[in-house]
Amino acid sequence: MPELPDVAVYVEALESRIVSHTFQRALLRGPFLLRSVSPPLSAAESQVVQKVRRVGKRIAIGLENDLWLVLHLMIAGRLHWRDPGARAAGKNALASFEFSSGLLTLTEAGTQHRAALHLAAGEEGLRALDPGGLEVLDAAPAAFARVLLSANHTLKRALTDPHLFSGIGNAYSDEILHRARLSPVALTQRLTAAQVDALFAATREVLLEWIARLRAEAAGKFPEGVTAFREDMAVHGRYRLPCPRCGAKVQRIRYASNETNYCPQCQTGGKLLADRALSRLLREDWPRTPEELELRHAGGR
Repeated sequence: MPELPDVAVYVEALESRIVSHTFQRALLRGPFLLRSVSPPLSAAESQVVQKVRRVGKRIAIGLENDLWLVLHLMIAGRLHWRDPGARAAGKNALASFEFSSGLLTLTEAGTQHRAALHLAAGEEGLRALDPGGLEVLDAAPAAFARVLLSANHTLKRALTDPHLFSGIGNAYSDEILHRARLSPVALTQRLTAAQVDALFAATREVLLEWIARLRAEAAGKFPEGVTAFREDMAVHGRYRLPCPRCGAKVQRIRYASNETNYCPQCQTGGKLLADRALSRLLREDWPRTPEELELRHAGGR
């Protein structure tokens, strides 16, 4: 699932290509992509784009008349940009969005189409789609601590819950916890003040570093290589490969469709976290899928 750094770079790429240009129309191939009925999607046609914004893991395109096209890519959704007159990219295309400046295509791999499109009216409509998690890059340490300690969850659950923290998912939570030298199953309300401070610092550092890396990788082009697995990540997707800090083999916890990677030497005092031994904790505190966290609250938001 594209997370805060990936979505931030998507937003930057779209800003430079569609702001002040006209949204002409949307062609939907996925029957379940559009999740809103009022206002109708046709109301957005022929409107000038005024801004592009990130709302959690969503991309919000602000149009005239206070309308917002809001895309949630979920796990397998990706965006592609083509010059005016080009055909939509890929057999997995769910939708094409025509602008006077070019063509934006949404593709989604696999058969479980979970990506979502809403047309929202005004700031109130946009807020209704926002899970409300704290924007860590805009937050003070005290605000971060207050949200983190508001309930007693595992650190992995707390960081990836969009109602607590905005835009952080499976991949970057692994990287953040490794940077902070904290176990993914440590409970939030058992952390020391020093550990909370370390987690705040690690969260900001990891997110800012990856935004900078992805921006440099795109080099002004539209980001086409968005993925949750990157060779230069420290632990995420690096099972049994050496930890870049200590050389110990990266380990993993699996529960349902979730997988968490961690370094036992750096994060758990040399202890392996056994899936079976953790099953009760995981069952109570972790969702079975990333989508379950995204859709947990009323209204499917």
